[in-house]
Amino acid sequence: MTQHDQHDQHARSTAEPLAGVDPAFVTEWRTYEELADGQRWTTWYDVEPLARGPEPRPAWVVTSRGAVDTDLGVLKTGKEADVFLLERGDPHDPGSSVVMAAKRYRSTEHRTFHRAASYTEGRGMKRSRDVRAVKRGSTFGRQVAAAEWAVAEWAALKRLWTLGLPVPYPVQVDGTELLMEWVCVEGEDGPETAPRLAQTRPDGALLASWFDQLRDALATMVQHGVVHGDLSPYNILAAGERLVVIDLPQVVDLVANPNGMDYLLRDCTNVCRWFRARGLEADEQELFGDLLAHAF
Repeated sequence: MTQHDQHDQHARSTAEPLAGVDPAFVTEWRTYEELADGQRWTTWYDVEPLARGPEPRPAWVVTSRGAVDTDLGVLKTGKEADVFLLERGDPHDPGSSVVMAAKRYRSTEHRTFHRAASYTEGRGMKRSRDVRAVKRGSTFGRQVAAAEWAVAEWAALKRLWTLGLPVPYPVQVDGTELLMEWVCVEGEDGPETAPRLAQTRPDGALLASWFDQLRDALATMVQHGVVHGDLSPYNILAAGERLVVIDLPQVVDLVANPNGMDYLLRDCTNVCRWFRARGLEADEQELFGDLLAHAF
């Protein structure tokens, strides 16, 4: 049985019952068109349950076995990974389709994790074989390293989402690909990606509201021993009146990582500098002190 046949088998609906036949044994087969370039069958059931998003899941998450993933193009390129837009939907239920962000970590030959060692201090790998391979820099080790960063961001997103923090909902992780909520705003021609904080020019009231949101989010993170580690106006999205924090592969443990305090102060400095430049009284030392009060 081909993968196409398997998806046809799983994507069936109950038909009108035949005379004398238990309706539970009557099915109607649905056929699907061949996939086009840039398409694949949904990978939702290719990953283990723990690699799927936390429950309760948002209603927009598509779990149909007949769903098709369609690449819509590159959204953002970066040093470690590229982010694509990906639409997932069942052709027989077009109203349920959803556009997500697909973050794909590049192979080691095409990317470099800056300051990787300082971020990973305090982390551990489950298998000693993986640790040895990464240290040797073998082909397998480079693959493990890329996947480890995807898994690290996946774990951070799940944890922070569960804590109620403003991060994209993590849909699933599969190797070096992480699918998550596409944070968007309504534009003139429909939904468009929410702008980065650095691209915005808010008025005074909105600026103060955003700073309060960010301070509360950082306080909750620190209270649970977590530091973003690379926070700046370039990895915070402004979704209308709401801020959303993104880019979390380098999240560090405030205590276990010897650089935790330094990273926290740097995060405070980066965000306070931006808010201060736009007229809001924001002092990094004061913010840093307030956050530490939540940590201990």
